[in-house]
Amino acid sequence: MGLFDFLKKKEFEEINQLKKQLERYKPISDIEKEAERQNQKLQADISTKTAELEKINIDYNTLKSNYQSALETYTNLRKEIGLYENKLDLVEFGVYEPVYDFEKSDDYRAEQSKIIELQKQKIANETAATCTAKWTIDGSEAKGTASTKRFIKLMLRAFNGECDALIAKVKWNNIGQMQERIRKSFEAINKLGESQKTYIENDYKDLKLKELILEHEYQLKRQKEKEELRAAQEELREEEKARREFEQAQKQAEKEEANYEKALEKARKEVEEATGEKQQKLQMKIELLEQELKEAHERKERAISMAQQTKRGHVYVISNIGSFGENVFKIGMTRRLEPTDRVRELGDASVPFQFDIHSMIFSDEAPTLENELHKAFSNKKVNMINGRREFFNVTIDEIEAKVKELELDAEFVKLPEAMEYRETLAILEKLNNPIPKETVEELVAKEFPTSI
Repeated sequence: MGLFDFLKKKEFEEINQLKKQLERYKPISDIEKEAERQNQKLQADISTKTAELEKINIDYNTLKSNYQSALETYTNLRKEIGLYENKLDLVEFGVYEPVYDFEKSDDYRAEQSKIIELQKQKIANETAATCTAKWTIDGSEAKGTASTKRFIKLMLRAFNGECDALIAKVKWNNIGQMQERIRKSFEAINKLGESQKTYIENDYKDLKLKELILEHEYQLKRQKEKEELRAAQEELREEEKARREFEQAQKQAEKEEANYEKALEKARKEVEEATGEKQQKLQMKIELLEQELKEAHERKERAISMAQQTKRGHVYVISNIGSFGENVFKIGMTRRLEPTDRVRELGDASVPFQFDIHSMIFSDEAPTLENELHKAFSNKKVNMINGRREFFNVTIDEIEAKVKELELDAEFVKLPEAMEYRETLAILEKLNNPIPKETVEELVAKEFPTSI
């Protein structure tokens, strides 16, 4: 074999070797191409999704803007409608804070009369409403002025009529609504007057708002005065009952005292003439009569003392879980000789169940003690508006701790008996969950097997 043939053969072998190697690494080459192709596709997808996301963001921002605009429109419309709804809205208008602080309701009426007089003066002085233009009719300024005055009169009559109606309707829970409606009426009537360049003055509107506030606070003060009058009358009735009880107890004790004295005098005469066993029995009778006479005398003195000292009495702590639930206690005071009579009266007709007594504390300064307990739990009153409602949302342990803090000796019953309430629950449970007939028959057969 020549050199040429050898080289050619060698070249051929190398070429085959290279082809084998290429065939071996062909998947790697294809993967790189596929990776490049997939990368290009992914980039295209990212561009598409980015464009879609940008469009969604634009749509979201538009939707958000439309929602905010619609919500604002809805809120304004609800506010407008709310002005004409007779409803309690303390959240929006807030708890009312008095503007005036007069001592008596008559003072509000007097101030209101002054405000109404100022309104009349403004109308008389032609400053309640004004026209900013000079009008002529048929070339006559006089006719134009007369027409303007009639238009002003018409505007004021409309405004005054609406204000008077709103003032008459004002209640404890709608002062904010009535104020806003007066302002809306003022704006609406002035808008109608724009064509004639005629407007009701702000000062006149403010006088109407003051008149409204005075009417509102007059009603509040009148209600408070009525509550105070009722409380005073109730206190007088309670005092009268206590006075009658003291008088009756005093008379009864005096009568018993006289009877015991008479019986004692008779027994002493008899014991002088008696002897032996009979004398011993009479002596024992005399001792018993002397003890009873002493007790009758003490009852009389106690009744006289209670009648003379208006501050002596009992402070009671009572509950009614059937009517008010757990941990609601009434802390009150009575000067009655038998304080439980007062508790019994409280549960007579106004509540479905009787009250349970947790403690009855006698004190020479009962009003002071009652006031101390009320102040201690003032932030836990059930009724935060009317201070004469003596119910508190506290635990019996808290009340007992306060009484001990005041260094008073008092016994407390922790668990209320609530007999009627608990029996009512048992009856309702039986009505709602009756025992099946089969069960009853099985129980009877089990208890009395021979009777079946």
